[in-house]
Amino acid sequence: MKNTIIPLVCISTLAACTSSVKEQSLKKPNILLIYADDVGIGDLSCYGAKLICTPNIDAIAQNGIRFTNAYATSAMSTPSRFSLLTGIYAFRLPGSGILSAEDPLIIEPGSFTLPEMLRQNGYRTGIVGKWHLGLGDTYGGLDWNADIAPGPLEVGFDESFLLPVTNDRVPTVYIDGHRVYNLDPGDPLFVRYPDEAHHEFQEKQFGQYGGGQSDALVGDLPTGLSHPELLRYGADVQHSGTIVNGISRIGHMAGGKSAWWDDETMTGLFAEKAEAFIKKDSGKPFFLFLSLHQNHVPRLPDPRFVGTSGVGLRGDHVVELDWIVGEMLKVLKENGQLENTVIIFSSDNGPVLFDGYDDGALENHNGHDPSGGFRGGKYIAYEGGTRMPTLLQWTKEVEAGLVSDALISQVDFLASFASLVGGQIPGGVRLDSRDILPAMLGKCNEGTEYIVQQSSDGLGLRTGKWKYIEASDRSAWAYDRHNMGETNVMHIDQLLVTQYIFDLEADPGETRNLSTEFPEKLRELADILEQIKGEF
Repeated sequence: MKNTIIPLVCISTLAACTSSVKEQSLKKPNILLIYADDVGIGDLSCYGAKLICTPNIDAIAQNGIRFTNAYATSAMSTPSRFSLLTGIYAFRLPGSGILSAEDPLIIEPGSFTLPEMLRQNGYRTGIVGKWHLGLGDTYGGLDWNADIAPGPLEVGFDESFLLPVTNDRVPTVYIDGHRVYNLDPGDPLFVRYPDEAHHEFQEKQFGQYGGGQSDALVGDLPTGLSHPELLRYGADVQHSGTIVNGISRIGHMAGGKSAWWDDETMTGLFAEKAEAFIKKDSGKPFFLFLSLHQNHVPRLPDPRFVGTSGVGLRGDHVVELDWIVGEMLKVLKENGQLENTVIIFSSDNGPVLFDGYDDGALENHNGHDPSGGFRGGKYIAYEGGTRMPTLLQWTKEVEAGLVSDALISQVDFLASFASLVGGQIPGGVRLDSRDILPAMLGKCNEGTEYIVQQSSDGLGLRTGKWKYIEASDRSAWAYDRHNMGETNVMHIDQLLVTQYIFDLEADPGETRNLSTEFPEKLRELADILEQIKGEF
């Protein structure tokens, strides 16, 4: 196991942390939060990637701060997004796993969230892109042909244009505000998922490719199992539902054809919607959550990006991601907003090569390691699952070209941005979020004290140089994903049902369990995690 490509470099010129950053005499900055999907710390050239070129994302690093110890709160999408927007660890919320389109909203309407806090402090707030936090208020109770609520507009966003779940799940439509975008009322949309639609069901019942429900659960559209000859590339059983645009998806749907998306034009449409939001002249600063789908499966970029990386469609998808980042930088500059906009780039969880589709990711990686030398990736408790590429630029206030090893967690964004804009956390609101604004702005090199890492393996804890993973059942299906293919760079041994501690300074690849050598440290870390778990 090799060490991480980019060494952990301290900022020698930074002063010690103070409790708060001096109130700005400037007008409040705009905030653009760009959130990638399944993009690992090794996928970007500013973190050492050689076969994928990301000059626009690199420009944020060059003009701001590149963090080397920044984390999502989970190795899975829905929990990370929940924590980012609520400032609460998702492990506290039962049912906050990977959601389907039939799951209800898991953020309580009217609760104190990042967008709501900013709206209360004079911001107009918007989301463009992936949601994956549930919609409606009952399981399976949505009428896709009427108002779809509650959703983002009920938890702090003024405007929303959504990919409602993931791009590998039905319905393959966008939601504009409360309604399906471009839906023809004469062709109503219906959605149905298998009673058990996720990984455990797929792998226990069928294995990767055998068996499955070949007939549609609703309507009569072809599925990946009934009509495999219609597919651009093959899929496992879980992803062999309704075929749209030559790709079979998770779940089944019927109708709504005028509203179906086209995968290749998705990024262009998100760019168009995001640019329109940025250009609105309301007299208020804006917060835009640009939540992108790259490089979640299915990977089907615009044809102009196909072949632009050295690792096949997966890398091409990252190049397309870099393009939309460049479009955002361009519109901010043209609109005179670049200098006073806080731009944050990060990702929701670690990478995975095969995740349900035979798209060539296993065959075409050419030695590219998307986890950047760390062990593991999506779903997994090791560092590759939650240590994220994270960049911040604020030209007016943040020194360019910094590299920080401050410990940063996305759960702390809410409290830190509240500090930035002068917001207050209401009395009685309990948050895991802590104010680490000085570290986020490069004013010091001390971030948060502890980070909890959620995964399909249970919980982990990072503090200082130490990493602890609790004893828990481990999810064999997640390791099966990573261990496909004879030359897969992400091969990984499954964690045993026991406790682990690692010294990440000496062993960033988490190859040596020190639990028996340091029993006192093991007890200390286990006690800290138990204390955090019991705080709410």
